[in-house]
Amino acid sequence: MSGSLWSVISAWVIALCWGLFGLVWVAGALYNVRRAPPARQRSMTGYWLIPAALVLWLIGHELPEANRYWGIPGGVWIRVIGVVVLLAATSFTLWARGVLGTMWSASVVIKDDHRLRTDGPYAITRHPIYTGVLGMLLGTVLLTGAGLWAVWLVLFVVLVELKIHSEERLLTRQFPVEYERYRSRVPQLIPGAGLLRHR
Repeated sequence: MSGSLWSVISAWVIALCWGLFGLVWVAGALYNVRRAPPARQRSMTGYWLIPAALVLWLIGHELPEANRYWGIPGGVWIRVIGVVVLLAATSFTLWARGVLGTMWSASVVIKDDHRLRTDGPYAITRHPIYTGVLGMLLGTVLLTGAGLWAVWLVLFVVLVELKIHSEERLLTRQFPVEYERYRSRVPQLIPGAGLLRHR
């Protein structure tokens, strides 16, 4: 398959996955405005992540085309892996978002009647939405040959680890026994990481 055809396929897959992600997130946020239960405990961590992400996107958008994609695209199999990873990660992310429902929030909160989710994607990692977005970024990096997407991948890991720290501190206070048990058996971000740790 020619490089130009792969470029078209890559562009379509990236647009489809990230477009669907954005659509679901906006629709879910609007739905939660009216239907989500009120927050009882709140941390300010998370509010600054949205402006930070927007600034990073604007910086990347304004870069000249040559500076956005400074990596060298790999062979066909790298692209194939990238498509599989991006599609699988997008599905996983949307699954986790659907399971969380009205309990999702951009900020770190505990809501009325808050339940600790440990089923479905939350039995695979403790933060499956972040796991999914991380996979989406990795798949996009494999399709585009690194460049700015690789920078966003690294920055995403740093920002998300900061938010995870606040989330887990709040959840430990709310569910002191349950969350410690959950944390001991389910990895934070990388599926299967617990198996490697216990070997």
